[in-house]
Amino acid sequence: MVKHRRSQQVRVAGIHGLMLSLRDVLVLGICAAGLLAAWLVYGLTGPSHGSAAAGEPAAIVLSGPVTGSPSPKEPAAQKEPEAADPAGPPAVRLAVGGTPVAPPAPSYPAASAPQRITYPAAGMDVVVHPLQPDSVDAGSHSIVPPETMDGYWLSAFGTPGAGSANTSYVIGHSWEGLDAPFNHLSSAAAAGDELTVTTAAGSMTYRVESVTTYTKATLKDSPIWAVVPNRLVLISCYTEDPWGKNVAVVASPVAGR
Repeated sequence: MVKHRRSQQVRVAGIHGLMLSLRDVLVLGICAAGLLAAWLVYGLTGPSHGSAAAGEPAAIVLSGPVTGSPSPKEPAAQKEPEAADPAGPPAVRLAVGGTPVAPPAPSYPAASAPQRITYPAAGMDVVVHPLQPDSVDAGSHSIVPPETMDGYWLSAFGTPGAGSANTSYVIGHSWEGLDAPFNHLSSAAAAGDELTVTTAAGSMTYRVESVTTYTKATLKDSPIWAVVPNRLVLISCYTEDPWGKNVAVVASPVAGR
């Protein structure tokens, strides 16, 4: 009896232990099924379809094309700085010691007496003769040319060309009732006009700076008598008041012409 009871107890205990193991297996199966389901759900909605992966910016989805906006895959091009002008600013020539060197003087023909003046805008093409006024007339600036339609260069003052030391003066009469060349200074001469002076050494182009009328009493003390090398002044009577006024055309040479 005792032995039988022991055997039965052992067998019951063995069955009881086996039943607990089956429950554990069942619980573990349920847990495994839950983990599998969770893995499947997480795999379908994981990082590749949700938020951006670590270290990568989230993509921006636009509702339509934006003019001038860069593509999400192509960053906007960076504007390169403008290249410096290889020539740079005009160089300044320096002498030994760093002293600036003056630019070369304009090239003019050698100073020589004017022989002809051509002034297209004023319809003027006139022969020029030398005139040597006496010292009194030259000093008082009261000089009367011969009664012709030609021009007269006052040789006591400047000579046009390289080496000129003063203003060159060419004077001539205006005529009443006749179409004389110097009449046109009163009616057609204007600042900005160009004229040509021909000499035995070559020709020079001048540009008119001013056209001014003076009374005959004030002409002799006017600024036109200032010493200005290579400047040219044409003088005649003012046609609207030939007895009371003079007209003076002041011009300067155009470099290289």
